[in-house]
Amino acid sequence: MTKRRQFLLASLCAALVLPVAWRTAHSAGETPPPEGWMAQFIRYAPARPAPDTPFVRENGDVVTLQAFKGKVVLVNFWATWCAPCIREMPSLDRLAAALGHEDFLVAAVSVDRGGAKVARPFLDKLGVKELQLFFDPKMALAVKLGVRGMPTTFLVDRGGRVAGALVGIAEWDSPEAEALVRSYLKSP
Repeated sequence: MTKRRQFLLASLCAALVLPVAWRTAHSAGETPPPEGWMAQFIRYAPARPAPDTPFVRENGDVVTLQAFKGKVVLVNFWATWCAPCIREMPSLDRLAAALGHEDFLVAAVSVDRGGAKVARPFLDKLGVKELQLFFDPKMALAVKLGVRGMPTTFLVDRGGRVAGALVGIAEWDSPEAEALVRSYLKSP
């Protein structure tokens, strides 16, 4: 069988199985069904252990995703040169304002090589105030998570596992995005 036929067969199988997997997860009460902006969200079943690859807080402290165990974390990879990222940042900021508390964090991970001196003024210009800013200038965490383009957002559950990802832009303050995050906030 040619590689093209293998790819087509795998794509067909995924198209048939994915909706069933989503309905099963939803009927079990795990996550809401994919709709609207969250139709692009790919749920990992089972959730994957978060890599222990270090990245940097805005204050210079080095952390790993395991430092946030016990919280639900939305990890958004972005850059100042990425037009879709720029459009997405205000909705991430509104989500952080709406749901941000000790149990939830939106981690805006910049891959800009200029670090805080580039990213912070850029977010300030956009009026973004609620997001916690992090840096991955060598893209080590991005590579470990499999980021292939910007923006890419991962949802990390309370157990420190990567529960799913959304590649591309989304309106993170939409009702379906809030419902997705709330479903993970309700989970122990």
